[in-house]
Amino acid sequence: MASTRSTLQEISANLNESMGIRTVDHRPQLSPVPSPKDIGRKPLRSFGQIPVDLLTPDPKQPRKEITPESLDRLARSLQDTKQLFPIRVRWSEDQQQWMIVSGERRWRAAKAAGLATVDCFFHDGELSESEILEQQLVENLLREDLQPIEQARAFSSLMELNDWNGRQLAEALHITPSTVSRALALLDLPQDVQQRVHNGELSARTAYEVSKLPDENARRKLASQAANGGMTHTQAASAVRKRRGKPKNQPQTKTLSFRAENGWEVLVKGPQEGTYHHLEEALEQALDEVRLRIKSNIRY
Repeated sequence: MASTRSTLQEISANLNESMGIRTVDHRPQLSPVPSPKDIGRKPLRSFGQIPVDLLTPDPKQPRKEITPESLDRLARSLQDTKQLFPIRVRWSEDQQQWMIVSGERRWRAAKAAGLATVDCFFHDGELSESEILEQQLVENLLREDLQPIEQARAFSSLMELNDWNGRQLAEALHITPSTVSRALALLDLPQDVQQRVHNGELSARTAYEVSKLPDENARRKLASQAANGGMTHTQAASAVRKRRGKPKNQPQTKTLSFRAENGWEVLVKGPQEGTYHHLEEALEQALDEVRLRIKSNIRY
């Protein structure tokens, strides 16, 4: 009898388990205090919700200025339709917080709208300074959120970080090289003229034409005329051409030939001191004219 009783005691745990009776909970015990990195995260760890106060903006974000008007519009939109796109964040070990990679304007608008939490995409792993800036640039370019001078400075920073030239930057961001060269030209302007562009007093297109003038005083004078409504973009471009004038001696020219696979050959003639950026600009203008003729059904 003693032997039977001891045997039953030995196997009782297995019998109880088989009948669904569990005297000891063998499930893993979770810490009652979660890591700050895991607050708000869901089983799908790439997405979740974070209290707005637990996020911090990136001080190196290329967009430095957010207008109150655009913030107010977005805040009202969030109140009406809720958040449609998650904010992209990365974990900062130094600050023990999630730092915003892209979506700072949405975060600010969410705070203004009184939202308690925001939807986030969590980026696990390390991101280099160059990778962060590239992601921020791509999103801002797609949403057209950057001011022209902010964009130009971000282009310059990314080129410096990666030791890229303009064409390499254009390929990385999937934009045209002329977009890069036109943006960088704005950084050659005097600071007061750059400020006019930043304030919206002078369009980036007109500022690019102004940058072609070699003299700073001439740049300031023409920029002031254009900013004050004294001339249109076309008039400013014409004024630049006139002020640059024609050299006394006929400039030497060079001719480049490009042969296409369909049998056509394109000949381009330009100034000897021209660059491939000037050539690209000329070809883009010529291509626009060709497309216009096709659209207008003009016979070749």
